[in-house]
Amino acid sequence: MRLVVRTVSELCITVGTVIVLFVVYVLFWTGVQADSVMGDQIDRLQEQWAQGGVRPTGTADPGASVAPPKPPPYENGKPFAIMYIPRLGFTWNKPVLEGTDTGTLKKGLGHYSGTAQLGQQGNFSVAGHRRTYGDPFKDFPRLRPGDAVVLTDGTTWFTYRIDKGPYKTVPTDVEVIDPLPRKSGYTRAGRYLTLTTCEPEWGHSHRLIVWAHLDSTQPVEAGKPAALRR
Repeated sequence: MRLVVRTVSELCITVGTVIVLFVVYVLFWTGVQADSVMGDQIDRLQEQWAQGGVRPTGTADPGASVAPPKPPPYENGKPFAIMYIPRLGFTWNKPVLEGTDTGTLKKGLGHYSGTAQLGQQGNFSVAGHRRTYGDPFKDFPRLRPGDAVVLTDGTTWFTYRIDKGPYKTVPTDVEVIDPLPRKSGYTRAGRYLTLTTCEPEWGHSHRLIVWAHLDSTQPVEAGKPAALRR
């Protein structure tokens, strides 16, 4: 009996140690790795921009009445923009890559292939992890109508303003990234942004959505947009 109790105790300790190590890996180490990877993606973009490997600069457009020049197709798995959301902190910035497969979302936010390109007519739609891999959208529920979501492609600043959300739905509700999302409240074609993440915080049974419209654009030479000036 003593041998059985000792064996079971040792087994419980081993299992407990494995569980603790797994939790540390999920909560901490994947975040450290993801932060490093996302930083590398941003560095790569900024290097590319510094070397002039971007499309021609558009003109300032405070009212966003004219779309900027259409960029070339995005390369799958490659970064093409940086996103800033002041509501989530003035140090919050994440790379946006093309595609939403598992490997891509480990490196940053992912653009839904087939949705509009940045600043163009339609619905520029982006997904991000709520937890793990850097927790990019951990504080997603804090977003509110009126909040700014700012992106740059190295030549132009794009400032979107949230109109609705966070809205809770199911993963099969793919209409949320339609060119004119039915539940967004928009009634005519425009240049929109959709952000999606998982709900609940540590699950994936539902999705949280916010919708925004393109409020203004300006060339990077004009300095940071007002939403990013402290």
